Amino acid sequence: MTTLFKFIHLGTIAIWSAGLIVLPFLFWQRRDLELGSELDRLHRLTRFVYVEMTSPAAFLAIGSGTVLIFLQTTFLEWFSLKMMLVALLVMLHIVAGLTLAHLFEPGGSFSRFSYVTLTASYLVLITAIIWVVLAKVHIDSNQFATELFAPGGLRQALGETIMPMP
Repeated sequence: MTTLFKFIHLGTIAIWSAGLIVLPFLFWQRRDLELGSELDRLHRLTRFVYVEMTSPAAFLAIGSGTVLIFLQTTFLEWFSLKMMLVALLVMLHIVAGLTLAHLFEPGGSFSRFSYVTLTASYLVLITAIIWVVLAKVHIDSNQFATELFAPGGLRQALGETIMPMP
């Protein structure tokens, strides 16, 4: 069972990552096109990559990864770092969706700076996630958050902000 979920997880991560890397390039292609059939074709292709490939792959990658957490009981500090990086990747996935929602309106544009920045952000995050997973870096949480990992530590760290004391 674990092997099946690992296979699904790795395959969907590959599709999700590839989709995120190609999307800024597709967005940048908008710069030369005016209203017409070429713009419509690019819009359909970009929506297909985002809606039909990348987003379902992200959903399956996160779902299968969640199942693997419980199958393998991975609760180490490096894993927390990985989850933080994945959360950032999800946020940038949403940025791509918001960009897509407005890019193909009349007058929509995507600058070279946006193209380079978004592509570099995806590449850095994907590389960092792969590195953290493969290296399984040792992080000693006792050096920076001793109270946070103690029983009741989250309540003390968040104080009255989220969980008021009775």
